[in-house]
Amino acid sequence: MFAGATPGYWIAFHAIVAVLLLVDLGLLQRIPRSYALRTAWGWTAVLAALAFCYAIFLSHTEGRERGLEFLSGYLVEGSLSLDNLFVFLLMFRSLGLSAEQEHTVLLWGVLGAIIMRGAFIYAAASLLARFNWVQYVFGAILLAAAVHLFRQRPRGAGPLGPVRWIVRKTQDKPIVLSSFVLIVLAVEATDLIFALDSIPAVLAITRNTFIAYTSNIFAILGLRSLYLALSRALDHLRLLHHGLALILAFVAVKMLLRHWVEIPVGWSLAFIVAVLAVFAVASRLTEPKPSVDQHQN
Repeated sequence: MFAGATPGYWIAFHAIVAVLLLVDLGLLQRIPRSYALRTAWGWTAVLAALAFCYAIFLSHTEGRERGLEFLSGYLVEGSLSLDNLFVFLLMFRSLGLSAEQEHTVLLWGVLGAIIMRGAFIYAAASLLARFNWVQYVFGAILLAAAVHLFRQRPRGAGPLGPVRWIVRKTQDKPIVLSSFVLIVLAVEATDLIFALDSIPAVLAITRNTFIAYTSNIFAILGLRSLYLALSRALDHLRLLHHGLALILAFVAVKMLLRHWVEIPVGWSLAFIVAVLAVFAVASRLTEPKPSVDQHQN
C-alpha cells in the first residue's frame, strides 16, 4: 500500500487521466466552433458519468464507504470549482481573450492544478496522520473561508489579486507569448489560493490520500469543459456562493467535531447535493427580470 492504495491503483488511475487529457487535447480542440458549446456539455457529462462509474467501482472493490467518500469529495471539489470559474470569467473578460486562448489557458491550468493538488494533498494528509492538532487548524481555515465567501458579493467571488496584476501588465498590449505565460501563471496562482480551502475540505470527508486525490483530479478534469459550458450562465448563479459557504462551514464543523461526533458520509453527501440544488434553484427564482427597455432592445 502507498498513500491509501496499491501501486496498481495509482498506475491505472493515472493511465485513465492521461487518456482523458489526450482526448481533450487531441480531439476536442479540433471540434468546429459552431459545435463548441454542445461539445463542452457533452464532455462535461462524460466526465461526470466516469466519476460516478469510478465511485461504483470503488464501492464494489473497496467497500461502500470508500465509494461514498469519493463521491462526496468529488461533489465538494466540483462545487468549490464553481467559485474558480467565477474568477476565470472575470479574468478572461478583463483581458479580452478569444475563445481559443481561453481553451488553451484553461488546459495548461488543469495540467498545473493536477501536479499542485497531488503534492498538497499528500503533504496535508501526512500532517494529519502525524499531528492530530492540524485538523483544528484546517477546520479554522475552512470556517474563515466560509465566512469570507458568505460576505462576498456574488460577482466578486474569489481572489482577484492575480487578475488585477495581469490586467495591469497586459493592458493595451497584444497577447504575446510573454503575456500568455503571465496569464497561465495567474490561473495557477488562483488555483493555488483555492487549494487552501478545497484540500482541507476533502480531507474533512476522507483521510484516505488516494480517495482525496482521485476525487480532486476528477473534479479538476471537468473544470475546463464546465467553464466552456457554463460561461454564459455563471452570471445567473448569483446566490450559489452562499451555498458554497454553507458547504465549507459544514465540512469545517465535521472536521472540528471529528473526535466527538461522527457524521456518516451518506448524510454528508445528501447535505451537499441538497445545498447545491436549493441555492441553484433560488438563484434562478430570484433573478431580476429584464426591464421593458431591455426587451425592446
